[in-house]
Amino acid sequence: MSNKELVSKHKEYLWPCVTNYYEQPIALTRGEGMYVYDAEDNKYLDCFGGVLTTSLGHANPKVNAAVAEQIGKISHTSTLYANEPQSNLAEKLAKISPGKLKMSYFTNSGTEADETAVVAAKLYTGRSEIITLRHSYSGRSTNAMAMAGHSTWRVIPAMVPGVVHHAAPYCYRCPYGLTYPSCELRCAKDVEDLIQTSTTGKIAAFVAEPIMGVGGFITPPKEYFKEIVAIIRNYGGVFVCDEVQTGWGRTGEKWFGIEHWDVEPDIMTSAKGMANGAPIGWTIATPEVAAAYPNLTFSTFGGNPVSTAAALATVEYIETENLAQNAKVVGDYLREQLMSLYEVYPIIGDVRGMGLMQGIEFVKDRKTKEPNPQAVLKIFEETKKHGVLIGKGGLHGNVIRLGPPLIATKDHVDELVSALGTAMAVASKGI
Repeated sequence: MSNKELVSKHKEYLWPCVTNYYEQPIALTRGEGMYVYDAEDNKYLDCFGGVLTTSLGHANPKVNAAVAEQIGKISHTSTLYANEPQSNLAEKLAKISPGKLKMSYFTNSGTEADETAVVAAKLYTGRSEIITLRHSYSGRSTNAMAMAGHSTWRVIPAMVPGVVHHAAPYCYRCPYGLTYPSCELRCAKDVEDLIQTSTTGKIAAFVAEPIMGVGGFITPPKEYFKEIVAIIRNYGGVFVCDEVQTGWGRTGEKWFGIEHWDVEPDIMTSAKGMANGAPIGWTIATPEVAAAYPNLTFSTFGGNPVSTAAALATVEYIETENLAQNAKVVGDYLREQLMSLYEVYPIIGDVRGMGLMQGIEFVKDRKTKEPNPQAVLKIFEETKKHGVLIGKGGLHGNVIRLGPPLIATKDHVDELVSALGTAMAVASKGI
């Protein structure tokens, strides 16, 4: 089938909310490494990786072999039975996770992982109030939408009792009108006032992403998490770290984003790049927190042998190929090139992120910082013409998100930046 035919069938039979990028959507039919191909066999450099999910690139032979081998044995058991891939994966994750995190629970997505974490936090503390951040994103369930810090991701008034939103550590658009470091981390310290005035004072948990993904790769100051987590724990709450996008070496050097801030979570979640595209969600907790969850719980597909085999193969490949370090080296090079674009194009307001997780925020004017989503849309179309796929985000849709697979090289970065520069030159005209 042609690209047009595939997209037409998509529009006829899928819900309209299953939206696609680009004015003329692309129907992808195959991928190999850093590249994907559409129905007409047009080749694209994939710099968003299915939303930071194909962490090892497309059709990785080691992961594919692990999946094929497992399917030939047994593909489903449910959580009512133990299976070897699940146990082996859990053992490996206990060894590489920070602090005292040890006990894993597997589900099917980041949404489910975060839901599991919130329930565990409430059971462990015996409390019900949750603090999340503005500009955050936790998934598409009712509870996750209530926790989201974006009106655009709340398709219904998801008013779940006990969810309170705190100011994000968004230095470029500081909600207090201050500047780091003279701000003295007010975005962190003010959480105490929030607890005292907007909750019962007895909170269950603080849920936060080390770098806010959907929010536009908002990256906090280095002291932020130590400051805010200390306050949360002083009021009896636990820290739930959402590593759905930042995990698996994505931020460079470390396995998980939070390790850059030297803070140990009580509960941690992930999904996306964990299994290179196989559906999986993961919640890990300290033994004490995990023990608070009643014995009678169940996930039909959680911890299935195929997804857990894919995840273990993915983790082992990242480790043996030293891809976290590659994310650091190539990510630093990417940041240098993006800063060069910043010097040329005034429509770039901010460049931020870590490792192979870099965001570019576009504005109409650097002084007013008025969001410029039109530039993003134009750059999307232009980079597509040059065979490069990118992502977007931010409350106003004015942030380009770059999350290429961890196997990216400096040559791939040059290809990406060349397309971005050409596109920005076009977008800068008449916008």
